[in-house]
Formats: sequence, structure tokens, C-alpha cells
Amino acid sequence: MNTDTQHAGVIDLQTKIVHQDGKMFVGRSQDCVPIAEYAKRQHNEGAHGSADMKHAARIPNVIVEKYMNDHGVTFEQFLADPTHIRRVVEDPANAAFRIWKGAL
Repeated sequence: MNTDTQHAGVIDLQTKIVHQDGKMFVGRSQDCVPIAEYAKRQHNEGAHGSADMKHAARIPNVIVEKYMNDHGVTFEQFLADPTHIRRVVEDPANAAFRIWKGAL
């Protein structure tokens, strides 16, 4: 059995659930190009936030989910510990999603 769902709006997150041989497999995909384009526009326009609160990046959901799966952390743990967010934002592989390029 295959189940495809798509979350409408900005997120454009797709979930595919496959049941096979008594096991369930979940795959997630997301079109990250619009998010990278948004980040580039914000950066080019100087929309980095204020001196007190910088808008460092807009990270796609699938990247956050992969990080959480790879590091065995829940979403609550991810948000509670700034180290996790810093690792994702500062990862060179996620540079396209940076808005403010300064050090966190």
C-alpha cells in the first residue's frame, strides 16, 4: 500500500508511506529551491533582522528531520538545545539557506 500526501502552501512537503512485508517505510521530500531563492532574496535585500535578533537562515523541514534522525533527537530536543540549530545552520551544505552570513 502506498500513501502520498502533500502539505499545501510554502512548505511543499511530501510524505510517502509504504507498507511492505509487515513493515512501514516513510519517505519525505521537499522542493527546497523556493526556500533557497527566498533566502537569497532576503540576503540581497539586507533583510537580516535587527542588531539584537538576526535572521540567520530558513532551513527546509527535510534537512531538520534528517538531522534529527541522524542524531537521534526529537523536535523538542532540537529546539531546546541551540547547539543543534547552530550545527544545521552552520553546515556548509546548507549555505544556500543562509540569510545572515555572520557567526552565530
